[in-house]
Amino acid sequence: MVRASDRPTATALRLPIDPLAPSLRVIAKATALLRRGGLVVFPTDTLYALGADASNTRALERLFTAKGRSRVKPISLLVADLAMATRVAGELPAPAARLAERYWPGPLTLLLSAPPGVCCRLSGGTDRIGLRVPNAPVALALIERLGRPITGTSANRSSGKDPRDAEEVLRQLGDQVDWVLDGGPVPIGSPSTVLDVTVNPPVVIREGEVSREEILRFLELQPLPQPDPRHGGKRTKAFETA
Repeated sequence: MVRASDRPTATALRLPIDPLAPSLRVIAKATALLRRGGLVVFPTDTLYALGADASNTRALERLFTAKGRSRVKPISLLVADLAMATRVAGELPAPAARLAERYWPGPLTLLLSAPPGVCCRLSGGTDRIGLRVPNAPVALALIERLGRPITGTSANRSSGKDPRDAEEVLRQLGDQVDWVLDGGPVPIGSPSTVLDVTVNPPVVIREGEVSREEILRFLELQPLPQPDPRHGGKRTKAFETA
């Protein structure tokens, strides 16, 4: 649990960090804060992410409140590598494993079948869980030090402007989070592509840095379908991820 002294009073604590060679001291303190249920914003390769310990229910509640996001909308996770993804979701289907080998670390979020007992705040009732390995030393250092997944939702208010730098994060969430690790502008500046690999062929939920055509060529498939918003239901819910 976050102590009263750890909670933001007016503006989050802003700490500079080298995005390519992050300070081990800062990473250790940020990880300790995550363990206590704190919210730490950090740069990824795509956007700034709002990080919480994915195993801490109270921290997840704080995250949804900070973003003003509906509790029935799912949140994706950042993992350190394919091995951690497998520990979270079990053995990946063959197409997902191929995509992970090709695009991880990188800007592709894979939607996989959620294992039994996964927190409903993460799946949003979709029976799926979104996982990504970011190509970002700060994010990877936090995950590795924590030893388990960290939430990878974008560090903005729901439907707010994409957080490409710490200034934008502070404008939207400065009074809602504990720490902001400022690594300067992120290299990509747009969200990851979200691909549902629980169906065959896979479905692009959100097209981002990795194009639908590129995935199509890689998997040697016909044009990939998109979710039909007219049908509603679980498969059209947007996964929130940087």
